[in-house]
Amino acid sequence: MSVGIIILVILGLAALGFVFGRQRALSLWAPGSAKLHSLPGYYGQMVALFTAVPAFFLMVLWLSVQPTFIEGRISGMIPESVVPEGGAHSLVMSDVRRIAGGLNSVIAKGGVGEDELDDGRIDFNNIRARLAEVGVALGGDVPIEVFEAAKAYRQSAETSNMVMTVAVLALALIMGPLAYRSIRPEQRARNLTEGFVKWVLMASSLVAIMTTVGIVGSLVFETISFFKMYPWQDFFFSTVWNPQFRGGSDLGILPLLWGTMYVSVISLIVAVPLGLMIAVFLSEYAGPRTRSIVKPAIEVLAGIPTIVYGLFALVTVGPFLRDWFAEPLGLGTSSSSVLTAGLVMGVMIIPFVSSLSDDIINAVPQALRDGSYGLGATQSETIKLVVLPAALPGIVGAVLLAASRAIGETMIVVLGAGAAAKLDLNPFEAMTTVTVKIVSQLTGDTEFSSPETLVAFALGLTLFVITLGLNVMALYIVRKYREQYE
Repeated sequence: MSVGIIILVILGLAALGFVFGRQRALSLWAPGSAKLHSLPGYYGQMVALFTAVPAFFLMVLWLSVQPTFIEGRISGMIPESVVPEGGAHSLVMSDVRRIAGGLNSVIAKGGVGEDELDDGRIDFNNIRARLAEVGVALGGDVPIEVFEAAKAYRQSAETSNMVMTVAVLALALIMGPLAYRSIRPEQRARNLTEGFVKWVLMASSLVAIMTTVGIVGSLVFETISFFKMYPWQDFFFSTVWNPQFRGGSDLGILPLLWGTMYVSVISLIVAVPLGLMIAVFLSEYAGPRTRSIVKPAIEVLAGIPTIVYGLFALVTVGPFLRDWFAEPLGLGTSSSSVLTAGLVMGVMIIPFVSSLSDDIINAVPQALRDGSYGLGATQSETIKLVVLPAALPGIVGAVLLAASRAIGETMIVVLGAGAAAKLDLNPFEAMTTVTVKIVSQLTGDTEFSSPETLVAFALGLTLFVITLGLNVMALYIVRKYREQYE
């Protein structure tokens, strides 16, 4: 039984528990008898919670532990002779998992019977062809031992899922009736259900925090592994970025940081003034009809896929800058440049600045404007001296969001600025950014445990620290300004 069906069955049992629990509470609420502490619906909710929550918790715990348990058992079946020289055992296990998933797809498609697969009646070469049909292509060097391990992995996963299904449904069928039988008029069902809702909300608020912790933790551990293989001094202070497939790479981050900051600054120079002027016009000058047309039209820019912006930079903006500026001025001959990517990215992030700034400016109390007008200030003076200072914290937040969007962009840089890692002041030269190299290093054919791959995590952690520092600095500046303004 699949996980989706199990969830539907548990939800169905919880719904039945709610109905029966509510009916039992109503049956206890008879004239002359003790009054119910809570409304009947709370008793139904209590039964539903006791039916579903323990079962869901057991299922999540089981699914979390199951892969580690199965891999530990199957890993012993793979002899060391199967692991390629210079390779890792974990990569062989990834092939085992991939083949096991492919076998499930083949069986579901009806190409092979499960009994035929288990008793060995299907030839290994025949299985290769069937796996290729479902999108699992095997190279000629995959040993038969890996295939046998994949069969064992699939069987262990099926057995574990069957046991999990029985255990989860049994727990739901036990806890639901126990909660049903425990219903009493004096029972505080409302307190129990409201306490549960509080814990759910608390857990929801922790999701973002734990996700951040998980992201930072994964970056930190992989970065530590990278610095065990590659000197940190060369990474942070070298001006050469030259990864090699066979090792001996130069992995200096400075050219990538330079390209990232160069492109981001150009995009912000384009987006921030235009975005703020648009926001001031929409909030202070435009009428309702104009606003209803202009604001949605500007926000359409935020919905355009970044690959479309990249194609626009490659086909239109890049050749225009090359033919009309770079070549006549003798500054370059390539259509891929920092200026191309920066201009197009600036257009892309205009809605992030304008929409958020517009909402913040509209949130400034009208009483501040009326007081300024009462003192004899003009509309432009009121905007400059009253409205914008009051809205500054929100505007800074909008600019930070736009900056984060610019720093993390990849496709526009790939198509508009190229992939050359260099230190150069010429805006018409092709350069690249940290995010582009993270993608290129993780999508190559290099061994995962090699410095050429692990450097992607060091790049990501460095970019994360820089972004965090910028946010902390901006919050400090905003807080100091707010104290002076208030």
